[in-house]
Amino acid sequence: MRTLVSALTAAAIAAGAVVPAAAAPVCLTSYLIDHTSVQKDNQTILFYMKDGKVFANTLMSACPSLHFHGYVMNIPGGNETICSNQQSIRVLVTNEVCQMGAFTPYTPAAKVQDKS
Repeated sequence: MRTLVSALTAAAIAAGAVVPAAAAPVCLTSYLIDHTSVQKDNQTILFYMKDGKVFANTLMSACPSLHFHGYVMNIPGGNETICSNQQSIRVLVTNEVCQMGAFTPYTPAAKVQDKS
């Protein structure tokens, strides 16, 4: 019996070692956000941070009137963080609620200079 318990324990430890740990969600501190920009696809919001970094958040699905009306975000419980896949936004005027997706680092495209 002791051998069986030891074998099961060893198997459980080995199986647990194979499963990779889930990556922690990316969270932004709300008061460090300088401004945001809703993209024309109505599904992407760029978050410009005060330190110059930019993060993109692709909503779980398109929010048709988002680009036209803008949005508000409620951060519950006085929390200062906005985390991947854990927030929703509400579109102004239409009151449509859209679920935010993952935050990913974003590098804006370089501006092309006109050679005329």
